[in-house]
Amino acid sequence: MNDKFFASLVDAAAAPYRHSGRFAYHFARGKLGGDSIFRKLLEMGVFPARAHFLDLGCGQAVFASLLLAARRAFESGRWPADCPPPPELLSLRGIELMQRDVERANRALAAHSAPSPQVGIVRGNIVDEPYGQTGVLTILDVFQYIDFAAQEAVLRKVRAALPPGGLFVTRIGDAAAGLPFHVCNWVDRAATSARGHRLPQLYCRALGEWLDLLKTLGFAVETAGMSHGKPFANVMLVARVPG
Repeated sequence: MNDKFFASLVDAAAAPYRHSGRFAYHFARGKLGGDSIFRKLLEMGVFPARAHFLDLGCGQAVFASLLLAARRAFESGRWPADCPPPPELLSLRGIELMQRDVERANRALAAHSAPSPQVGIVRGNIVDEPYGQTGVLTILDVFQYIDFAAQEAVLRKVRAALPPGGLFVTRIGDAAAGLPFHVCNWVDRAATSARGHRLPQLYCRALGEWLDLLKTLGFAVETAGMSHGKPFANVMLVARVPG
């Protein structure tokens, strides 16, 4: 996927956020264009051809908006030949704690010009809310905000929500990575503070501990570094339910 095409995809995914004001629009553009995980997920082709999606701690749902824009580009014949087809979304749900983000998310998703699958973001705490059943479940940059016992409870719920062959994708900061990990934490605190949220404590684990937890639950796990030349310790975990 070349830079020019991805930039056009970011434009299409961010445009619906204009209905929610300058902050929502510029945040969507900055997050999608500046965070490498979104482009990486499209280029890697990790998702099944068609599936129900659930995004936990989805914020204002910029990833959902990108998936919708990507599928629209594919169906209109504008998808690059060197990139795996984006998934067909049978449904797309999200759970988010912050009410303002929920409102921005639903307003933006409703503004997509092409007919969309069943989509919707609800307000709730991912520790407490039921997940139902889904084929793909994503949690991006959320685990560090909930305590260790809650992290394990969420992982058990994730496993219960996925059938054989189901996919779980998350990104964590590797607490064993030394200085890059501390840089990650500083950036995380600064970004959270800029959005008006208090961040009293982060709950972080070493990569090996995350892998052990997921394997204990029956996942087969692959890892991919996500720092891309930056002094960070981000790692994407692609976990599949065997079968």
